Amino acid sequence: MDHFGDTLRQHRIAAGWSLRKFAELIRYDFGYLGQIERGARPVNPAVVAAYDRALSTDGSIKKAYDSRRANDIDMPRRSVLQAMTSLAALPAVDRMVGWEALRHGLDAAVDVDSDAWAEIVSAYGTAYYRQPHEQLMTQLGRDLTVLQHQLAASDGRRRPQLLRAAAALSVIVALSLVASGHALLSRRWWASAQRAADESGDPDTRVLTRAWDIVNGCYDGRRPMTVVAISDEVLPLAGRPSAATCGLLAGRAQALSLAGRHDEAVATVRHLSEQIEKLPAAVVGDVESLWGWPEHRLRHTESWVYTHSGDRRAAAAAQARALELYPASQIRLRTQVQLHQAAATVRTGDITDGLTAAADLLDRLPQEQHNELVRAVTLQVTAAVPDRERHRPLYTELIDRVQR
Repeated sequence: MDHFGDTLRQHRIAAGWSLRKFAELIRYDFGYLGQIERGARPVNPAVVAAYDRALSTDGSIKKAYDSRRANDIDMPRRSVLQAMTSLAALPAVDRMVGWEALRHGLDAAVDVDSDAWAEIVSAYGTAYYRQPHEQLMTQLGRDLTVLQHQLAASDGRRRPQLLRAAAALSVIVALSLVASGHALLSRRWWASAQRAADESGDPDTRVLTRAWDIVNGCYDGRRPMTVVAISDEVLPLAGRPSAATCGLLAGRAQALSLAGRHDEAVATVRHLSEQIEKLPAAVVGDVESLWGWPEHRLRHTESWVYTHSGDRRAAAAAQARALELYPASQIRLRTQVQLHQAAATVRTGDITDGLTAAADLLDRLPQEQHNELVRAVTLQVTAAVPDRERHRPLYTELIDRVQR
């Protein structure tokens, strides 16, 4: 379909119009029309109609476009149908993969323009907090198998949609691998997520894949300054306020805290607060999903930053607000904030109370919610204990518990 831009260019030149003057005539941005004519952006019916009217072609441009569009729609439909039918027919394929392949093939036959993968990605954003890890990973594997075959069959306008889905689902795989202690393997998935995002050409997806990587760099054993350096590279990609840009700032603030650059961390979290004020209500109101950016994420980040900087009053206010806001489905994140409280208690000299609180929190947290992120935050509690006090049995017991 993008090749039709050259047809528009030829009609314009034949009529004696420069691109800049023609853009003024039909009231479109000069750069935008240039991208369309070069094939860098897809043609759309409104632009075709504008060319048709301005060049007085009596509908011939529109007819040519409609004819080309009909052929272009049919080709990806046939390719996807063939790929999904072949996948479903493989003898060794997982039965649920086969059913999903058939469903996607049916969707393609009915409406090739539908973006079913956007709905699937959205559903995984909620499932990440609600489904057991093994169940989530099993279904992710099935869906990614289907998506892989669709990507292999697609080279048209649906490809950016598929690439965005591949990037987002790869983020969930990487997050799950970090949480289950497979940091090395997760690095490969972060790289795959970022490659898919880059190929999609979508700026927000590019920031999203890197933002979550930066957040998890605070838990997966990487040096804090390494994570800060990555955030430095990503910041220029951030544009308008979005859940992705807020995630980037949150991860950067946490990494700066771990690096001991507390003034910069506090400044970053304040900038984050300003960005959240500009987010659409739907993004702030999405409290159950990985893809939203509700207030409790801001308060969690503040809790982390102010606990590390030693501002106990600000940390306590952030922690109280976060615990008030967290939905019941996110018990692990509530526990992480309470572990921040325990670390703050240790930092003020109440070592016994802080260590006891941390141990009690681990006892109360359901076993299926224990993961590497909880372990990492618990180790921050023990790290707050001064060297001269590390002979205490409570300290040794907590260390042994999270390291076994």
